[in-house]
Amino acid sequence: MASKGRALLMPFLFSETDENDAPTRIRVGSHLDVAPLLAPYGEYGLTMVEISTRAIPATEHCSIAFATGRPGDVYLCHPLLVHAAQPPLDPVEPYDVDHGTSPVEQARAMSPGAG
Repeated sequence: MASKGRALLMPFLFSETDENDAPTRIRVGSHLDVAPLLAPYGEYGLTMVEISTRAIPATEHCSIAFATGRPGDVYLCHPLLVHAAQPPLDPVEPYDVDHGTSPVEQARAMSPGAG
């Protein structure tokens, strides 16, 4: 089995986050249940919606952990771990970092001392 879309799941904390701040919910050990769900679909896999409709009921027995901590904390998780978080914002087309078309490159060019 291969993961084309993600090497790791990495929830980043940008502010102090505790259980009262609606942190990302993680189903502990759920990756062990998700891999067998994907196996029959080979290299083509399933869409996020297709795997979610299968993974959520298959992992209901998993305990829930909360991604809490301080600004700058990062959780490094298995890419098949079931979690509730904001979806990624994918670019419409690839960024060309070398030629200044990405938002990161544009911000860097505007920062003091750039050039």
